[in-house]
Amino acid sequence: MLAKLYIQNIALIQKAEITFGGGLNVFTGETGAGKTMLISAIDAVLGERVSREVVRAGEEKAIITALFEDPAPQALAVLAEMGLEDEDEGILITREVSAQGKSASKVNGAPATAGLLKQLASHLIQIHGQRESGQLLAPERQLEMIDTFAGHNQLLSDYRQAYDHYREVECQKSELVMDEKQKAQRLDMLSYQINEIDGANLDDPGEEDELTARKKLIGAGEKVIAALSAAYNALNGEEEQDGINALFDTLSAGVSEAAEYIPDFELVSSRLNEMGYELAEFGAQIRDELDAFEFDPRELDQIEYRLDQIHKLKRKYGGSIAEIIAYGEKARQELDALTASEEKLAKLEEELVGALERAQAIGDKLTKSRTQAAGDFLTQVQEELAFLDMPGVKLSARIERKPLSPDGQDELTLYVSTNVGEEPGPLAKIASGGEVSRMMLAMKNVLAEKDGIGTLIFDEVDTGVSGRAAGKIGQKLSQASRGRQVIAVTHLAQVAAFADKHMLIRKEVEDGRTYTKVEELNKTAREAELARINSGDNVTATALENARELIEHAKQLTMNS
Repeated sequence: MLAKLYIQNIALIQKAEITFGGGLNVFTGETGAGKTMLISAIDAVLGERVSREVVRAGEEKAIITALFEDPAPQALAVLAEMGLEDEDEGILITREVSAQGKSASKVNGAPATAGLLKQLASHLIQIHGQRESGQLLAPERQLEMIDTFAGHNQLLSDYRQAYDHYREVECQKSELVMDEKQKAQRLDMLSYQINEIDGANLDDPGEEDELTARKKLIGAGEKVIAALSAAYNALNGEEEQDGINALFDTLSAGVSEAAEYIPDFELVSSRLNEMGYELAEFGAQIRDELDAFEFDPRELDQIEYRLDQIHKLKRKYGGSIAEIIAYGEKARQELDALTASEEKLAKLEEELVGALERAQAIGDKLTKSRTQAAGDFLTQVQEELAFLDMPGVKLSARIERKPLSPDGQDELTLYVSTNVGEEPGPLAKIASGGEVSRMMLAMKNVLAEKDGIGTLIFDEVDTGVSGRAAGKIGQKLSQASRGRQVIAVTHLAQVAAFADKHMLIRKEVEDGRTYTKVEELNKTAREAELARINSGDNVTATALENARELIEHAKQLTMNS
């Protein structure tokens, strides 16, 4: 339940710390005192959109903090999905809104998005007011209530799994089915691309680099031959000039002869002999390279043609030979898939029929369950409405077949006849604001044990009613608060008389500024507030006595019901 609410700098509320209790918590106050802003603050802390206009004039930011104790298991599951654990105190939600309109939220100290807040809030609290009464008129909301009452969660889950599978197979079929002309064009294109890539015989990813290097070598062929010839002649000499090898032989022979007399030269002689062998090997390598270096000018033309072929393929299919090969493989796989698509399509059509039949079969069970639940639900709602001084109201549900959808194959509309002898019409067109408010309260009472929400908030659910009906609404709110927390904003003393905890919202002017204050009322102050509601600012002894009688009467009704 909502244990505490802290509000700072929200509109006229500078600071307010409200402690809630179990049972029925009631807020009253003069029109314009800020009762609506209280609900807006709770909306905001639970992730609803809020504008910067809510920030009190002259302040930098507004802060709303809500503490929930003993949260439902579903709320704890959402908390776990967020990677958080509940604190010993419960779940603490904080939201800050800056004067510039920026917003930030935290759950138990960790940052949280508005989406996560809404998901968490859906298991913590429900707010019912004029906006939510309007939602009651929406067919999808009416269907949701019937599903909640029926409690067929597993059946609904089975249906959605079957429906999702059906849609998945249907999408696969749609992707596979192609216009025959487009299919033929695609087959021709893929065949052309595959033949072009295969015809190029691109087996070696490094071929382009090798060809480029060969082209460079051939282009410098004359220079290479001249350089190798000069090197060879320098080693071996020419007709009238000795080369390095001859001169080196003279050097080596001289040192060898000297070594016979000078022992220290033996090492020098040995090294020179080794160097002689190396020079001979260098010469042989240069000679072999000269003998082998031959090229045909036509080879350069062939290399140019091959490189041009590779470059054209790169422009079409990828930046390298490896990418061209990969593109060809992918095209071949698509060609095979298109060629085999007829067989695959036949299998998908067969699977689609089975998936549709399964979804429809479970959908039929869901329809049957909803039809039964709708009858039982509306019977109980009518009993509640009779208690709320609406005995002439007759409710019925019409369930019509619609195409398969995520919520089933049922289009449900609630019909109502508000007076005996009148033809029933859609709830959205027939019921007045006051009637819808009481219908909402009746429905919530019937669903009280089904939805598992720990806190219900009713914002002026008594709109459009007075007298005896107002007292009945108070009694129903009191009944709804058994086993859960109910918070009600009301302008009727007959409703406020049933409060387990009564809080007053009032405006004060201090130093030329208006402030909204929230205070819990003791017994005496509560009697005075009920008297004010009934008789205005002129509270007489008779009005106070009537207020005491209202409270005592409400207490007796609560004890006896």
